[in-house]
Amino acid sequence: MGYAGDVTPKECWGILGTDKTAILIDVRTRAEWSFVGLPTLAKGMQPLVTHEWQAFPEMKVDDGFAADLSAKLQQQGANYGTQLCFLCRSGGRSLAAAKALTTLGYEKAYNITGGFEGDPDENAHRGNRSGWKAEGLPWMQG
Repeated sequence: MGYAGDVTPKECWGILGTDKTAILIDVRTRAEWSFVGLPTLAKGMQPLVTHEWQAFPEMKVDDGFAADLSAKLQQQGANYGTQLCFLCRSGGRSLAAAKALTTLGYEKAYNITGGFEGDPDENAHRGNRSGWKAEGLPWMQG
């Protein structure tokens, strides 16, 4: 599989709530954080880490993503056994990010299925059918 596996947004929330070392990493773009919103974490949870997998507007994958994120995580106290939950819009970029960190030796890199906004509904709107927002988890407008 190349990573620790998939978790739902609510399963990730449970991990973050019970393992005080676990970290949520949002790999969407700065534009998405600003215009779509960001997860809000509860008191006692590790701070949200934001680190773009691709930079808007070119959407070119950051070649230094894994090494740069690993350095940022280690500065925050993470190690190769820390549970890492990766989030993007709908689960594609976060899957790639979880695999990238796994290649560096992180043993518990999870992809959050459905991402922040999930799949489009019958009206082509995201945020209603699946994902962080649809599951009723806390978030704020960027």
